[in-house]
Amino acid sequence: MGTLEQHYKKLWNWLDERVGLAEVEKLARKKEVPVHRHSVWYYLGGMTLFLFMIQVATGILLIFYYRPSAEEAFESVKFLMAEVEFGWLIRSIHSWAANLMIFTLFIHLFSVWLLKAYRPPREITWLSGIGLMGITMAFGFTGYLLPWNELAFFATQVGTEITGAVPVIGSFLLRVSRGGEEVTGATLTRFYGIHVAVLPLLTTFLLGLHVYLVQKHGMSMPPAIERQANPKRVMPFVPNFMLRDVVGWLTALAMLAALAAYFPAELGQKADLFAPAPIGIKPEWYFMFMFKTLKYLPAHILGIEGEVIGILGFGVGGLFLLLVPFLDRRTARGEQSHLFTWLAIATIVFMIVLTYLGYTEVVTQ
Repeated sequence: MGTLEQHYKKLWNWLDERVGLAEVEKLARKKEVPVHRHSVWYYLGGMTLFLFMIQVATGILLIFYYRPSAEEAFESVKFLMAEVEFGWLIRSIHSWAANLMIFTLFIHLFSVWLLKAYRPPREITWLSGIGLMGITMAFGFTGYLLPWNELAFFATQVGTEITGAVPVIGSFLLRVSRGGEEVTGATLTRFYGIHVAVLPLLTTFLLGLHVYLVQKHGMSMPPAIERQANPKRVMPFVPNFMLRDVVGWLTALAMLAALAAYFPAELGQKADLFAPAPIGIKPEWYFMFMFKTLKYLPAHILGIEGEVIGILGFGVGGLFLLLVPFLDRRTARGEQSHLFTWLAIATIVFMIVLTYLGYTEVVTQ
């Protein structure tokens, strides 16, 4: 044991001289996490990060077998699921982890909004988080087409058509997103490049910035907790909070394994560019509220196409979400502000109701 301990100290000293492990250890031990009735929401950021790491690991394994062309994409996924040992499991975990990651990201976003964790000096933390949410949605949209089955093909066709309805630049965006006028093999190759190269590069930058800012400013406490006269309770990040994080990650991993085993990802039928669209085409659940909103709008509103009004509305809503820290001036000054709390609640209700209606209508059709 003594010899092993000596080797460990030598290795530690060797690494410390070169990368500064002592400084990292000092920073980790210095970090503290507030303890209060809302502390549970602090774990969602780490959970989302863990699920993203699962996505990266399984995605790399899938890349070894996937072929991004209209002629070979479907067959390569079929081969992966049928012939490669545990290939079906890796693909299923990748699919389920994507859905759980977006789900935890949504909860994390709204918990930050409701707890007013965007207050100064955390405005840039909020901006980087909104950027990561947009990139995550893009991951989901581009990844959905890659199996090149009929459901993904026609869903992508509908999704890119919505892009084409954007005023002035719609036709340009449509050609850029599809790689041409129609959804073809060029679209598949383009989506693959975006999915495995462009989006990971952007994610690396924004995620690094986001994590750095969280470490720099620490965990935010809700205004009501900050105003309390009692001394604030805290726990060390290492090992107390980190161990709780690890327990949550292991639970998520067990859940992913169970979902992948009992509800494996389906492959469906290969996309046929000349076949009619099958019944029941729908977007992924995290786009459903947008899809149903556009569907419920009348054909024309004040002489303008309803779809154009809806797209502009979502654009304005996204811009509002991005600028929340700068619009909520009362909270920034330390005053009570219920308006933005009710706006967050209204947004949550809107998304849940529209998603529910979308799936119940699909089921009853």
